[in-house]
Amino acid sequence: MDSDGLIPRIGTFFVIVGVGLIALFAISDFAGMTNFDYFFLGMFVIGLGVLFRRRAAPPPPSGRFSILRKLREMMSPKSAKK
Repeated sequence: MDSDGLIPRIGTFFVIVGVGLIALFAISDFAGMTNFDYFFLGMFVIGLGVLFRRRAAPPPPSGRFSILRKLREMMSPKSAKK
């Protein structure tokens, strides 16, 4: 497996784990036994995950709106002539 695809996946894993830790913080707060370690550890892990995710190359364009883009390009010269 190449490291180009592995690093962003590890970053996604860290973000999910960080969200889980913050959820544990919220649950501990609702229980009346607030544990700030979950919050700070969750924020650190989310930050680390975001850093790993940012190292990834942006995904290629999907082309979902190519038809709308072509229609808009076709319409713009007509409206410029008016």
